[in-house]
Amino acid sequence: MPVSRRPALCYHWALMAALTDEALAGAVAAGDHRALEAVYDRHGAAVFGMAQRVLRSQALAEEVVQEVFVRFWRDPGRYDPQRAPLRAFLLRDAHGRAVDLLRAETARRAREERDQSLASEEAPGPEHEVWEAVRSAKVKAALESLPAAERDAIVLAFYAGLSYQEVARRLGEPEGTVKSRIRRGLERLRGPLLQEGAP
Repeated sequence: MPVSRRPALCYHWALMAALTDEALAGAVAAGDHRALEAVYDRHGAAVFGMAQRVLRSQALAEEVVQEVFVRFWRDPGRYDPQRAPLRAFLLRDAHGRAVDLLRAETARRAREERDQSLASEEAPGPEHEVWEAVRSAKVKAALESLPAAERDAIVLAFYAGLSYQEVARRLGEPEGTVKSRIRRGLERLRGPLLQEGAP
């Protein structure tokens, strides 16, 4: 039996290889996983190269490649052949994700360095601890006063350290909507915190 399946499989691969990118994207949208594999075979190396140039890390670049193709599989409707070729679409997606990862890694390293620096400094006095507690309470109260959508986006971005794209994915909202909510929320927070004297 396996021998009889092999020619059919080879024929299917040959058929996929002969399709245009637009036709492959249509097959992916129809749920054909072999079409996704064909898209990966055709464009995966270019996507990996783009990600590695930005991140200079093979492991992170591989993570970007996986995410780009999983996103394409889950939501092929994001690709519009009238706006760009498939490779350009995938490369743009990879570049955006790689930049987000780079920012997140840079922020993580900065936090670690800051934490190490703070840990090596002399322990703060009681006045500092009291001020930090008061300021934390003011920030928490100000956050609680925000609409839930703005508060959730700000907490994920600034306390969980997620990028705009990651926040958007977590909340299931478009990235532009998330950015607007964060901007509005920060504008609402600024007034009360300045009035209370919190920096």
